[in-house]
Amino acid sequence: MTTLGDLPVRDELRGRSPYGAPQLDVPVRLNTNENSHPLPDEVVEAIATAVRAELAGLNRYPDRDAVALRADLAAYLGHGLSVANVWAANGSNEVQQQLLQAFAGPGRTALGFVPAYSMHPLLALGVGTTWLPGVRGDDFDLTPGHAAAQVRERRPDVVFVCSPNNPTGTALRPDTLTAILDAAPGMVVVDEAYAEFARPGTSSALALLPGRPRLVVTRTMSKAFGFAGGRLGYLAADPAVVDAVQLVRLPYHLSALTQAAARAALAHRDALLAGVDSIKAERDRIVVALRERGHMVADSDANFVLFHVAPGRHAVGRAAPAADDAGHVVSPADAAALTASATDAGDQAAVWRALLDRGVLVRDVGLPGWLRVTAGTAAETDAFLTAIEELP
Repeated sequence: MTTLGDLPVRDELRGRSPYGAPQLDVPVRLNTNENSHPLPDEVVEAIATAVRAELAGLNRYPDRDAVALRADLAAYLGHGLSVANVWAANGSNEVQQQLLQAFAGPGRTALGFVPAYSMHPLLALGVGTTWLPGVRGDDFDLTPGHAAAQVRERRPDVVFVCSPNNPTGTALRPDTLTAILDAAPGMVVVDEAYAEFARPGTSSALALLPGRPRLVVTRTMSKAFGFAGGRLGYLAADPAVVDAVQLVRLPYHLSALTQAAARAALAHRDALLAGVDSIKAERDRIVVALRERGHMVADSDANFVLFHVAPGRHAVGRAAPAADDAGHVVSPADAAALTASATDAGDQAAVWRALLDRGVLVRDVGLPGWLRVTAGTAAETDAFLTAIEELP
């Protein structure tokens, strides 16, 4: 039987595994940062009506440039943006892939500050771009001086930053982004997939777009809009960036059905976004409850929480830290010490399995001693916290 190793795949792809989180049939799925709230009936009916109207014309190609959808997205974002500033594709991953195809590729480099979204280096690999892992500070923080120094030293063609960051949940400091923009010789892509969940006062990179043609902000409808199955991501940038991306996009990449469904969802955004506040409340409830149990927990501006699996193991003799305005969390050095001493709770893989045995699926993001849990419904939060309480 032929195996992947028998085929002439690119050398840099050998030994790799496809990206993906477990898709298991369990009562409580809190591992992929999906919106646990189903679409309201009125939105379901609106989307069904919009899609039905397209069916008779499926013998024709869709609007190649998705102009009406882009206009709707620009209206949603505000900030003086127009259709010329916005581009849409099948999820923000495809948007970011197109950006790499346009501005990176063989012989070029992309940099990201880890831990961060694990798809960014895989997207770079897919288009033959050399990935440069940047380093965060002792508190997983990214200060202006530290970030800018790494960018100046390594001079990447593309810089990726997440705000809020995945998996820590922390938002990027505005002065850090400005420092990165000033230091970067190429494009700076700010991944704002979780922007709608940010705490009050958290700024968006959208405000920095005027006069910065090398800044790109990517968003998604998967999270706050509960449209993960619809696959719709988009970017906001200078019109020249949109022109560049269109050089590499596949023809008719966004189906007529996707465009219609997304426009119907955007037309009912008030109903869809009404659940964001309840998700934020569940997120904050998880943070408080885990800290009361003695876990080290990162403050979060997203719809998930990163927590250390071992409660009450504070190697430096301090309680779970209160975050400053940057949302600092425990340092990697402290995390390593905590992990080493977590003999009762076990490592994150053992805790992940123990939670799964109790019907709760969370995410092992590969940080020793840490797990990430999505904030879902009140009932799902109850189930997660109950399962946590049952652990040693």
